[in-house]
Amino acid sequence: MTSDDLVVVLTALNLEYQAVRERLLSPEPYTHPRGTRFEIGSLPDGRGRVVLGLTGKGNQSSAILTERAVQEFSPSALLFVGVAGALWDTPLGDVVIGSHIYAYHGGTSEDDGLKARPRAWEAPHHISQTAAHVARLGTWERLVPVQPNHPQVHFGPIAAGEVVQNSRVSAEAEWIRRTFNDALAVEMEGAGIAQAGHLSGTPVAVVRGISDHADGEKATESDRNQQPLAAANAAAFALELARELTRQEEPPTMRDDRPAPSGGNVSNTAHGNVGVQAGHVSGGTFHVSLTSTTSAPVALPEQLAALREDLSRERSAGRIDAETHEAASEEIDTADKGIAEATPEGRKRSLLALKRLLGLLGDLASLATKVASMITAVKGLS
Repeated sequence: MTSDDLVVVLTALNLEYQAVRERLLSPEPYTHPRGTRFEIGSLPDGRGRVVLGLTGKGNQSSAILTERAVQEFSPSALLFVGVAGALWDTPLGDVVIGSHIYAYHGGTSEDDGLKARPRAWEAPHHISQTAAHVARLGTWERLVPVQPNHPQVHFGPIAAGEVVQNSRVSAEAEWIRRTFNDALAVEMEGAGIAQAGHLSGTPVAVVRGISDHADGEKATESDRNQQPLAAANAAAFALELARELTRQEEPPTMRDDRPAPSGGNVSNTAHGNVGVQAGHVSGGTFHVSLTSTTSAPVALPEQLAALREDLSRERSAGRIDAETHEAASEEIDTADKGIAEATPEGRKRSLLALKRLLGLLGDLASLATKVASMITAVKGLS
């Protein structure tokens, strides 16, 4: 099951799941062969589809079910949506979009204390740019419930660990604020999601509504009132982001609405491979002379072979790690096989593989440009 207009949305809690589900149109159940239940519905405006799933708490289960959802649905993007605690003074109800995800529990215990050895994943560039665009437009606010304060959107790092943070004075709380002092929020799933997205090449965004300040107020009456609102705000932003991302998958169109001339001479000069189409030609001699000043474009299999060599050079130079090299090589193989099939399904698999490859190589501008060109070429195949 593959589609360019499909986005996967995952949540950890039923409350977060419901906040997304109630904004979807006509959600229908879908059960994975291993028993994982999803629902597939349409975005609020009816354009684009969302696969909704529940991972449960924690980075490990979230990573596993992210991989499962990616393999089953091959989405154009995956969004993780839910609530989080603010590490500083971010207002309750505001939405935080993860610019980076820190796995903060990595470290080494020494005689003089705990030394941080975190891992970090940066949000894909095009997702960050699209999220910033959605925040500027403010169109997501039409989906939020009525509330006393106007919710704002913040972009910044999110810290993801394995324990519930509910204190500002505990040793771990102080260590997090000291070591990850730029993090805006703390939660328990983002690191697993980011790692799974990185390995699969699927663009991932983590969208969190602030429900508390990690200050001992969890499980209080105030928290129980605030959680649904924070979840609703995160869901509203995420679905508007999904709408914008699926719109980007639509092929661009070029129009020229100028009226054709009613008479006179028309002279056009073209270079490259040129075709001529005429419905009716009259009024004297019509002469067309075409020359090609460029050679035929390199075939896609040859481009993929050249890309594989480029990838090996980048790995040898240490600019990409072994995991990324292996994952990218697999996507090149998938794209190559799909093109060789010369069928609609094969081209679709190639297109999805190239999109995942673009996500993997987004930090290498020269390779990303080549992949983007190949994506355009595959879309143009008939």
